[in-house]
Amino acid sequence: EVHFVESGGGSVQAGGALRLSCTASGSRVNDYSIGWFREAPGKRREGVACINRRDGLIWYPDSVKGRFTASSDYAKNTVSLQMGSLKSEETAVYYCAAYYNCRLWMYDYWGQGTQVTVSS
Repeated sequence: EVHFVESGGGSVQAGGALRLSCTASGSRVNDYSIGWFREAPGKRREGVACINRRDGLIWYPDSVKGRFTASSDYAKNTVSLQMGSLKSEETAVYYCAAYYNCRLWMYDYWGQGTQVTVSS
């Protein structure tokens, strides 16, 4: 299993920035890459960042490219997500997740989530 401790999130005005952090642990943590997805009411889950543990490649969907920046310290199994130029439609619960395929946004485990609220 993989477990997560998430921090960050909160409320911000449109155009603002927030930073999320996640530390993963567990017996299988080293089998996975770590990233984030979000879920808003009435919308599909969307992966927003994934850092490949093996080659360091970072995956983003087009919707956040240029505004979100993920970073990792895999020696500590810690991943951070700096979010900028936030939009009101990005209000969602953001979850740290253990990805087995970053390119296809496929994951097995995720944390409890942290709320991000962007007001217009």
